Amino acid sequence: MLGGLVLILLGANYLTDGASSLAKKLKVSDLVIGLTVVAFGTSAPELAVSISSALKGSADIAIGNLVGSNMFNTLMIVGCTALFAPIIVTKNTLLKEIPLCILSAFALLVICNDKLFDGYTNEVVSRTDGFMLLLFFIIFMVYTFSIARQNSHEEAEEVKVIPMWLIPIYIIGGMAALVYGGNIFVDGATGIARSLGVSESVIGLTLVAGGTSLPELATSVVAAMKKSPEMAIGNVIGSNLFNIFLVLGATAAISPLHLIGITNFDLCSLVVASVLLWLFGVFYKTRTITRIEGTILVLCYVAYIIALIIMS
Repeated sequence: MLGGLVLILLGANYLTDGASSLAKKLKVSDLVIGLTVVAFGTSAPELAVSISSALKGSADIAIGNLVGSNMFNTLMIVGCTALFAPIIVTKNTLLKEIPLCILSAFALLVICNDKLFDGYTNEVVSRTDGFMLLLFFIIFMVYTFSIARQNSHEEAEEVKVIPMWLIPIYIIGGMAALVYGGNIFVDGATGIARSLGVSESVIGLTLVAGGTSLPELATSVVAAMKKSPEMAIGNVIGSNLFNIFLVLGATAAISPLHLIGITNFDLCSLVVASVLLWLFGVFYKTRTITRIEGTILVLCYVAYIIALIIMS
């Protein structure tokens, strides 16, 4: 499992660098590269693990990975970043982007409740659900580009350029590492679940989710140390929306996901975590997530993990 995680993280890094350099040489702007290639790169670990899990018939790891990653992003990453430095939330983020995160969590809750809403005998995230989520992703990207164009002088970042002969090696090698790493990571995770007698859903919600969220955690902590903690919110929101709309959408479109161990407790916890993030931005100190609120977010994540262990 650790070997697979290392391959996934290295693969995502090299694939992103190679694709960014290629786009740069093709005269694509740094802003567009940052909003597409680089943003996709941070969600590549979740995509690799979820697709590998779905194809291997481990739907609970696929969904658990996404729900757990978004919980980890919202509570642990924002919470830990706020402990380094209070996070100022922009008005646009508070009014549009965090509510979009809440909407994505509600959408996940709805599509994972076929028994409740349709009276089916089991819960399935179908190909139709997957295509619907991909359409949401397209809408999100159109919105992102429209906002970015208005603030291009602030958001554009310098893209590292590598020699042309290295680019195909980076891209092909990165993709190979993602695919192979995803396969052995899932094998390791399911092996751990079986040997410990723990459900695959719990492993997906904890170990797998934490491992695939490492790029977001590293990015946010570094941003806080560089006195730019507000970047953590954009990082978390972008990752959460990519995970549900793109990663789950693409995974379900490739292979329908039959759920067993992912419960409404997990799905509702994600909704509550998203709402809590919004409330902390609104109240106490206006549009600021303070150290006290960061501590509460971290404690909420710890409580969620303890509840998972008790229920399992």
